[in-house]
Amino acid sequence: MARAAGYRLVTHEEIGSTSNEAFAWARLGDPGRLWVVARSQVQGHGRRGRAWQTPFGNLAASLLMLEADLGSVAATLGFAVGLALDSAIRAVPHGEGKPSIKLKWPNDLLWNGAKVAGILLEAVPLVGSPNCVVIGIGVNVREAPKDVPYPATSLAACGINTTAEALFEALAEAWVELVAVWDGGRGFATIRDRWLANAVGIGGPISVKVGEEIVSGTFETIDLEGRLIVRSDDGTSRQISAGDVHFGAAGTARP
Repeated sequence: MARAAGYRLVTHEEIGSTSNEAFAWARLGDPGRLWVVARSQVQGHGRRGRAWQTPFGNLAASLLMLEADLGSVAATLGFAVGLALDSAIRAVPHGEGKPSIKLKWPNDLLWNGAKVAGILLEAVPLVGSPNCVVIGIGVNVREAPKDVPYPATSLAACGINTTAEALFEALAEAWVELVAVWDGGRGFATIRDRWLANAVGIGGPISVKVGEEIVSGTFETIDLEGRLIVRSDDGTSRQISAGDVHFGAAGTARP
């Protein structure tokens, strides 16, 4: 299905960064719908430039999208990717019971509160080209990082004994379905409803670090632009486009 929809695949045994490679293809004039996948990634990065290492056995994948209608709706793509990755994890063989995957705003996947996957959207304008977005995806399939400031786990530790290759195949197929629902942002209302149905923290206490400011209150919802809505104790609400989220009654967000 992915190939029929025009998606192509470039694979590497080891690479610095799949996302940097995807941008390199874009600058060479690639038309997009290109997956770059590596068995090992040694210079990967997450939000705010944080290192994201991918040892052999984990999944590092980036998708190059060049679409004329991306524009201001590009940020909402991350929610569609999160749903596609959630669907892929549920599709691969696993032990008894259903995977307890939850979606964390804006683009993480958690397993019982521990991070198992992260998604990063990066946009780079190309002269004479449509909007260019690279979607970086990292999944702890076999191994979780140890020196990180947040709880982390792997699919293997959660009883899902799959491979990065099998997970990517499921992801590539699930993405075709979800991006069709997203439909250039026109279907984000449906994506939003699906995302909220499996989001962590809805209705509970939340703190968000926005720059040097800590915004605390109740996680109310996300709006039709994908922004986090936090309701304060005085009943006022605030829209947040980006920030580091911490759930619970703590007064500060993790760095």
